[in-house]
Amino acid sequence: MKSPDFNQIIDRHNTSSIKWDFLGRSLRLDKTDLLPMWVSDFDFQCSKEVLQALHSRADHGIFGYSERDDHYYQAAIDWFSRRHKLTLCRDWFTSIEGVIPGLALLIQTLSKPGEGVIVQGPYYGSFAKIITMNGRVMIENPLLESMEGYKIDYNHLEHMLEQHKPPLLLLCNPHNPTGRCWNSDELLRLLTLCKGYGTTVISDEIWADLILPWGKFTSILHLGSEWHSNVIAATSTSKAFGLSSLRISNFIIPNPELRRAFINRLNAHGLDVFNALSMTAATAAYQHGDVWLDELQHYLAENRCWFEQALSAVPWCRMTKAEGTYLAWLDCRDLDLDDDTLQRVLLQKAKIVVSMGWSFGDRGKGFIRINLGCPRQYLEKAINGLVQLMP
Repeated sequence: MKSPDFNQIIDRHNTSSIKWDFLGRSLRLDKTDLLPMWVSDFDFQCSKEVLQALHSRADHGIFGYSERDDHYYQAAIDWFSRRHKLTLCRDWFTSIEGVIPGLALLIQTLSKPGEGVIVQGPYYGSFAKIITMNGRVMIENPLLESMEGYKIDYNHLEHMLEQHKPPLLLLCNPHNPTGRCWNSDELLRLLTLCKGYGTTVISDEIWADLILPWGKFTSILHLGSEWHSNVIAATSTSKAFGLSSLRISNFIIPNPELRRAFINRLNAHGLDVFNALSMTAATAAYQHGDVWLDELQHYLAENRCWFEQALSAVPWCRMTKAEGTYLAWLDCRDLDLDDDTLQRVLLQKAKIVVSMGWSFGDRGKGFIRINLGCPRQYLEKAINGLVQLMP
């Protein structure tokens, strides 16, 4: 089959795309000349195998109530075995329409109003939303900056665990926005601390299939059955295969008591029927997506290397070392601008829309996040725009 052309420009306007069609609503601006590099979906057409499976299912023409079948489960189990050397049991799988809704329901299920949930800043903004809007207290364990990428502050983490006795910690691995992949030693140290204080670790691993050639992904489930009593892993095909609006995710829960409690919560909300097209797309991706994903990862790695080299023309902007994702976490503090001014000049002079670092908490102030999951032309335009901000 012909290799995908990731350099192809595909017009995404008028497709109800949040990234491209809703800039005006999000920014309260009527601007058509801005390049959107904010929302973390990519601008590539999904694999031919997934498209063919969707066409075949749509041609059948009947879309009654649907449930996950043997092919769905086996495709996922085989994928994790083949790509990640993980042996998973079918009984561990629970499913819901999206990782964030699943995390929100787990917060409701495994904690009480007023209790704390630990996140590690800079943190994905939706983590703060689902914690605070569910009446829980967000406890931040800020990551430490270093030349090798961000690191976990274990002394501070233990202090937070001892002080607050939180029932939950939300881990992001690979980490959004920084791109760090936590290694086995880091994860074991974190799990040891959390288990000692009775804290369950929920690991958002939605980026696990987008690892850079020099990186390595270690799942919370790689660490052995002795940790299974207090770990949950959240997974999805949405990031790796560009299926964000075909919403289905899997929460892998080895502990039968936690799993039963989560399933009861899903049933209480009537979340016991699944989208036929979502399951078709995910199954096809897991069954036939290896070659396409390998080529995508190669392209994304080249994009990152090209962008980092091109940033030499923008000396005030430093790119954080990453092992995964297609996100670039850029330190703009040398410009010495407040965040409102930084956003304004990015819009008015650079003509690009980025995710502002402040939306990832206090540790993100002075940073921006740029989406590198796009044709090279867009990166060239972004660099040309950033050069316009030279002090």
